[in-house]
Amino acid sequence: MPYLILFLAVLAETIGTTALQASQQFTRLVPSVIVFAAYSAAFVLLGIALKYFPVGVAYAIWSGLGIVLIAVIGYLVFDQRLDLPAVLGMAMILGGILVVHLFSATATH
Repeated sequence: MPYLILFLAVLAETIGTTALQASQQFTRLVPSVIVFAAYSAAFVLLGIALKYFPVGVAYAIWSGLGIVLIAVIGYLVFDQRLDLPAVLGMAMILGGILVVHLFSATATH
């Protein structure tokens, strides 16, 4: 259950960031409202996840997965291309998340 809560926090943050791009610097009402609602949900869910994870581990997973997901959405929705160094860097971020999850004794309380 803690990982589901953390994943939902990542998903909410990703929705908020996607809406931030779509809001065109807060000049469009509906995406702007989605930004505030999604980020609020993301922080509430992250706060709940902190009952189960140390803050450093939770934030590393939350931000790392958010980076990768928003890059994929940027590619698919906004036609934003990444070069090889960017893709390799994101692969290393995912690798770091896996190392923490699979091998760290601090991954959960």
